[in-house]
Amino acid sequence: MSVGVLRTRLRNGLEVRLKEIHTAPLISSWVWYRVGSRNERPGITGVSHLVEHMQFKGTPRFPAGILDKAISRDGGYWNAMTWLDWTAYYETMPAGSIDLALRLEADRMVRSLFDVGEFESERTVVVSERQGDENEPTFRLAEEVQAAAFRVHPYDHEVIGHMADLETMTREDLFHHYHTYYVPGNAVLAIAGDFQSRPMLARIRELFGNLPSRRRAPGPPIPAEPEQRGEKRVVVEGPGETPYLDIAYHVPGGAHDDFFALSVLDSALAGASSLNLFGVGISNKTSRLYRALVERELAASVGGGLAATIDPYLYSIQATVRPDHTPEQTLQAYDDEVARLLDHPVSAEEVAKAIKQARALFAYGSESITNQAFWLGYSEIFADYAWFESYLERITRVTPAEVHAAALKYLIPSNRVVGIYRPSGDRAHA
Repeated sequence: MSVGVLRTRLRNGLEVRLKEIHTAPLISSWVWYRVGSRNERPGITGVSHLVEHMQFKGTPRFPAGILDKAISRDGGYWNAMTWLDWTAYYETMPAGSIDLALRLEADRMVRSLFDVGEFESERTVVVSERQGDENEPTFRLAEEVQAAAFRVHPYDHEVIGHMADLETMTREDLFHHYHTYYVPGNAVLAIAGDFQSRPMLARIRELFGNLPSRRRAPGPPIPAEPEQRGEKRVVVEGPGETPYLDIAYHVPGGAHDDFFALSVLDSALAGASSLNLFGVGISNKTSRLYRALVERELAASVGGGLAATIDPYLYSIQATVRPDHTPEQTLQAYDDEVARLLDHPVSAEEVAKAIKQARALFAYGSESITNQAFWLGYSEIFADYAWFESYLERITRVTPAEVHAAALKYLIPSNRVVGIYRPSGDRAHA
């Protein structure tokens, strides 16, 4: 059992994680549902994100429009996020006001209205959001790279979904998805902050314990993505004046042992990735790719992206190519740098520096009450809370040999998709 964390499961299947932190009179409460774009199929891509929107449109007990005022009046804030593997709803409140958040989440777990008029309004909002994304070259390129990387696994589409599905999805599609996945037996309630665990657990039992169990029936099996057997390339052409590169490698999920060596490799190569969606960035000017691409004026910027997922996903390198160079020239310089990495293992000194930066970024993204509650639930989605508690220790133990082995295993052409955005010079349409 994790030190300082109360872990239990209610009879209806709801998992509960409580962590007392008495440094400030605040409490952050999160409900994590094990559903995201990973659980969608063609025809309803984007449904999880749309359900997230509808969960803010009220229940009979909490009509739409009053909740923002009630939470703001009590000095709190709330929001929600949908991602590949999960959907999360959270409220961070003064300690004495957290009961409002708990009552709200218990109510919308079973009583959200999904009013037809509200649904059509939110469909318009999300369609507009998708249209805005399509005006961004980086989104268009990333979407094509993601689609090329996955042939059978549902990680193949963006969380927002395809436009055709957003335009044709029905209110009944959303309501069925809600009733299938947003249930006590498919959720983790994670709370961190200034409270006493036993009284808090008693209140949770009062509010959530009598909700219908409705354990989620097993959905269709999620197929494993077959091994990629050759490099793939995609080229996207569109408005603008700036070329972009997006290079994505297949890598294992967050619970895999190689993930820790990949975290250090990422730190050395591109600058450490923030594994927390609330995390702050730190400078990557000492990274190999910054020196190879930005300092040599082949790219205006470069960065990496590593994420802790349930199933194998992607480690991506994105570069903004300078207009006086071609994407191919920048890609060649990138490949030369990776070849040097593979031929000459990183030194113990460089690994130590990479570990220090990765540790610092991880620590920065774990400090606040909200971040503590985030990790309390997020880690349970792809592993367990022990993963979070042992992360700093485990990356500290990563050796130069393990970093080199990870590079040899994953940073190979047959394991990647190379995406190029080639601008036409035209301005994007408003």
